[in-house]
Amino acid sequence: MTDTALTQTHDLVVVGGGPGGYAAALYGASAGLDVAVVEKHKVGGTCLHVGCIPAKELLEAASVYRTVSRAAEFGVAAGEPSLDWSAVLARKQQVIDKMMSGLSSLLGQRKVTVYAGVGSLAGAGAVLVSVEQEPRQDSTQNVTQPATQTLSADAIVVAAGSVPRTIGGFDVDGELVVTSDELFQINRLPQSAAVIGGGAIGCEFASMLGDLGVKVTVLEALPSILAGCDSEVASTVRRSFRKRGINVHTDVAVHGHEPRPDRSGTVVRFGEGKHVDVEMVVVAVGRRPRTEALGLEDAGVEIDERGFVTVDERCRTTAPGVWAVGDVVNSPQLAHTAFAEGMLAVRDIKGEPAEPIDYHGTPWCIYSHPEVAFAGHTEQSAVEAGFEVVTSVHRFMANGRAQILGETEGLVKVIAEKQPDGTGGRILGVHMAGPWVTEQLGQAYLAVNWEATVSEVAGLIQPHPTMSELFGETVLSLTGRSLHG
Repeated sequence: MTDTALTQTHDLVVVGGGPGGYAAALYGASAGLDVAVVEKHKVGGTCLHVGCIPAKELLEAASVYRTVSRAAEFGVAAGEPSLDWSAVLARKQQVIDKMMSGLSSLLGQRKVTVYAGVGSLAGAGAVLVSVEQEPRQDSTQNVTQPATQTLSADAIVVAAGSVPRTIGGFDVDGELVVTSDELFQINRLPQSAAVIGGGAIGCEFASMLGDLGVKVTVLEALPSILAGCDSEVASTVRRSFRKRGINVHTDVAVHGHEPRPDRSGTVVRFGEGKHVDVEMVVVAVGRRPRTEALGLEDAGVEIDERGFVTVDERCRTTAPGVWAVGDVVNSPQLAHTAFAEGMLAVRDIKGEPAEPIDYHGTPWCIYSHPEVAFAGHTEQSAVEAGFEVVTSVHRFMANGRAQILGETEGLVKVIAEKQPDGTGGRILGVHMAGPWVTEQLGQAYLAVNWEATVSEVAGLIQPHPTMSELFGETVLSLTGRSLHG
């Protein structure tokens, strides 16, 4: 018989311990709320365990490998590098474990109660916590958690996250066919791989695998990789891939695969009668919201036709007292967006002024080589929105710091509203591809979201020699005058 505990009462119960969930919990606790988090696995969610952090850790390993391979260019006799994949995975896990430990400690310091189990809505103001294993001893609180218990709260935030999308004809088995969840755990690197999907996730995986010596083929159904990025940025990445031997096929559909008899690899069929023979298939076609088995619809929470929770501009669902944030809602599936949504929900719960999030100005970062970063309009979207625009592009090949690093591939593109004299007015968008542009986006993001003008930004001093000064040069040229370009 299932053991059931008495109802526990909190001010706020958060279902899911990923970025959106733990942001709501930490922010809510700092605002004086008694907060509980229900998490099925480990706090940190997709981002920490099978997303942002492990992906960037493996990309960094690839960067180090690439750098050592070029050491002789800098007069350093390092020799030909070799790769210890088990050590790469071990370091990745060390980073994850350290960050999870820090997050758990922070939740404890804020007196957030964490319940291990699956949370589902159980009527107005109630969350049912079901534990999928035998009751366990909580080493931090020295109490036994029962198999089922009910949590009561005036406010509930649903932050259950997402899972990888899959496609027909490619059943995930963790060996021949993997998603991001399995890729981070493979016991050896394949010699060849097909990456299905040329979006942000697919390009990061393709870049990482290619730099580590895997022969990679990218298969993308759309006419271009990195759809949604500025076309010049996407073209820059594709050229880099081609130079590094990463084959990219766009505007092609995949039709399934035929494993070798010994399962040492498989033949992927795509396009019009084309195929590629690889050791592994990586399915990277995005993620879908994890909204099933949460009792949402029974509780009056509306789900749209794609499985996302319907919310208003303050993350309120259609059920009173229930908010939703992160990957379960139809907004950019980014950890930092989830952070912002979690904080917005708490401000609304507290009855405080809560400005809606401007998703148009969201900062985007893609950690392929070269990196991609952008905020605001592309040139095409600005024109479609009715703006008359003027643009400027400067390339890293002329940047001193980039030359010192030996990383001159890439560009900075600024889109501004055109003034009557032909110069730039308000900055509408900034798009970058190149070395460490994910770390350079900050000033561009602020310029776009504060609706700064070209003349305002051009009047600021940029440090030299830095890669970030290329943004300043690009903006300066839109005033009608320039220095180096």
